[in-house]
Amino acid sequence: MRTIMVLNAKGGCGKSTLVTNLASYYASKGNSVALADLDEQGSTMQWLEARQDVQPAIQGIAGWDGPVRAPKDADVLLYDTPAAVHGKQLTDLVRRAQTVVIPVLPSPLDIRAAAHFIGDLLTVGRVSRQEVKLAVVANRVRENTRVYHRLYRFLRSLDIPFVGVLRDTQNYIRAAEYGRGIFEMAPSMVAQDLEQWTPVVRWLNSKRSQPE
Repeated sequence: MRTIMVLNAKGGCGKSTLVTNLASYYASKGNSVALADLDEQGSTMQWLEARQDVQPAIQGIAGWDGPVRAPKDADVLLYDTPAAVHGKQLTDLVRRAQTVVIPVLPSPLDIRAAAHFIGDLLTVGRVSRQEVKLAVVANRVRENTRVYHRLYRFLRSLDIPFVGVLRDTQNYIRAAEYGRGIFEMAPSMVAQDLEQWTPVVRWLNSKRSQPE
């Protein structure tokens, strides 16, 4: 079973948006998908409730309220995570995943917080031993801004893959309102967003994103 976690200690960086769109991507490709919400705010569980009449189905797991038991037939298990994770909690979270995706927003506060968080993450044993693969994604970006260029330089300077840039658009809000993802919207409406997701899912589907 493929296991992917969206993780960042900084709140408000778009973890739930990223993980729900990944869930919709894998489900739209015919995979059996489970989505474990480890944050007691329950944002991804609320997204799934809004999805009641949407096909294909995605299995939700309220992981903050007990152990995560994915269905045996699940092809992909995705994790949404809480903010402010560090120390033993961070180590315990990383044990669950093959791949960790870190969304970072274009703001000075987010860039500084990401630098500290990634530094902590790189010291986790499973990460340092290459048993978990990491990648970063620039999220909610307006590419013609000075702060985005600062974020771009920062992410390019890291010794982990920088796999995608996702723009700031109302399309994600419209999709979330109905429990959908970008991959389930009318292609003519989200063509630019689908193009931006291409390198992200290409990396996730490659051997480079999975431990040997």
